[in-house]
Amino acid sequence: MPIKIDPWSESIPHDYARMIEEFGIESFESMIDRIPDPNHLMRRKIVFGHRDFGRILEAIQNGNDYIVMTGLMPSGRMHLGHKLVVDQLIWHLDHGAKIYLCVADLESHMTRGLSLKEARDLAIEEYLVNFQALKLDLNKCYLYFQSHSNAVKQLAFTLGGKVNFSELKAIYGFAGDSNASQIFYPMIDVADILHPQLDDFEGPGPSVVPVGIDQDPHIRLARDVAGRFQREFGFVPPSSTYNRLVPGLMGEKMSSSRPKGVIFLTDTIEEIKSKVLNAVTGGGHTVKEQRKEGGNPDECSVYSLYVFHLIPDDEKLLELRESCESGELICGDCKDKAIKLLRGFLEEHRDAREKARDEIKEILESELRK
Repeated sequence: MPIKIDPWSESIPHDYARMIEEFGIESFESMIDRIPDPNHLMRRKIVFGHRDFGRILEAIQNGNDYIVMTGLMPSGRMHLGHKLVVDQLIWHLDHGAKIYLCVADLESHMTRGLSLKEARDLAIEEYLVNFQALKLDLNKCYLYFQSHSNAVKQLAFTLGGKVNFSELKAIYGFAGDSNASQIFYPMIDVADILHPQLDDFEGPGPSVVPVGIDQDPHIRLARDVAGRFQREFGFVPPSSTYNRLVPGLMGEKMSSSRPKGVIFLTDTIEEIKSKVLNAVTGGGHTVKEQRKEGGNPDECSVYSLYVFHLIPDDEKLLELRESCESGELICGDCKDKAIKLLRGFLEEHRDAREKARDEIKEILESELRK
């Protein structure tokens, strides 16, 4: 049975190797030796696939300009799953990329029923402030709100002239009760991806979109549309990289709609402790079983916190893994360690957020003058 993915699903796909084959995605592992100072997400196969990343690698190696296009949809509180994109943007910024960061307030309005003002306020407090506090310098990014960008909306209307409903239905699986906004929104997303290559912005050139695999429908459509408008705009089909989705503490996809399984960046220490102590692990039911049989870190949501976020040093991560598998490190002690690391991270982040608020005010004033 073919794998079905869509940008609005709550499910978490597990068979990433099958997706690489089924959707024509290339393995990122084959490129890792050619990438200068790859970050931990690349080294650990969290970034597991790509489309045409060779174009981006060539630009980096030759010191040429390239574009990174990404977006955030204000749909709830920001959590550790969202941090993956920030980590990747920081790496690209360090390697000379021009970052385009879209606040997808129209998507939030369409899929979550928020007013544009509610979406804007949520984007500022829960996302932009956190992005800045996580050391992504938004002063060096081209930041915009979808609802404010006439260039994006006009381009979406133009691009839609060469995309029919049957194609959209095949990609997104629209049902009979889908409304017109849901049907047209993919063209807004495609316009977001392609508009940095317009002459009024960066002009045609290599670009990359770092996403979770659930966003691949947008990428496939954008690449197809870029080819159809190559004569008019000179678009270079956008490249993409794909990261694994962060599992929640209950084993599901980390999502704001399931708060018990999510580490929010504004959680209190008490909330963190409660969530981690109740997290699903890969160890036995008793300490005796854990000592005798060891644990299975690949089935442990707490170990995922270490892999994705808490232990950037590969050797230390390997030591922890071996201690788990041997039974030397039992689940209770492992959870205590995770709580301690999360506490240090979130306390430091809380202080950074206070400073970031004033910086975001200045950045947004500049954005409104564009």
